[in-house]
Amino acid sequence: MTYNSSIILASQSPRRKQLLEWAEVPFDIVVKSTDESYPSHLSIAEVPVFIAREKAVGVQQHIRENLPEHSGKTILAADTVVVLEDTIIGKPTDRDNAISILKALAGKRHAVITGVVLLTNEKEIAFADTTYVTFHPLTDQEIVFYVDKYKPYDKAGAYAIQELIGVIGIKAIEGDFYNVMGLPVSRVVRELIIDN
Repeated sequence: MTYNSSIILASQSPRRKQLLEWAEVPFDIVVKSTDESYPSHLSIAEVPVFIAREKAVGVQQHIRENLPEHSGKTILAADTVVVLEDTIIGKPTDRDNAISILKALAGKRHAVITGVVLLTNEKEIAFADTTYVTFHPLTDQEIVFYVDKYKPYDKAGAYAIQELIGVIGIKAIEGDFYNVMGLPVSRVVRELIIDN
């Protein structure tokens, strides 16, 4: 598979990096710190797209000012949120919060929504992809062991599907598995091919 040019991944996420590598998409990483707050009037599905757009625009401006060799490349930004009973669950603030989040998710079905923005100087492609995940009931021992060993403090919903709690705890998945890892990579690749 060939692409006209490499893209710019506006993310430090090792999981998004890995997924693009698996898809053999050539890319460089450029990250600009951005505010991840969002207007209160947005629908839940609009929130990760809004944050992804802020990331993409921030990187685009940074490239124009500091990295002209990357100008003209497609910028890929993404943001993932976990939604339980119409409430967005963000990244845990500490150990106790991570444990309480996983206790809330245990035995229930929740949504994982990743917002994606592909931005060039000429246009923007934006979309959100939703995957539904159902956990088995989890014991306190399983949750505490996972949190203490894997320290999922940088992960929305306090878990990574490819780690222990996902491997032993997930009962069902409806939708794109890789979306739960942080990027609906098959749809991203198709958008890149169509765009080229």
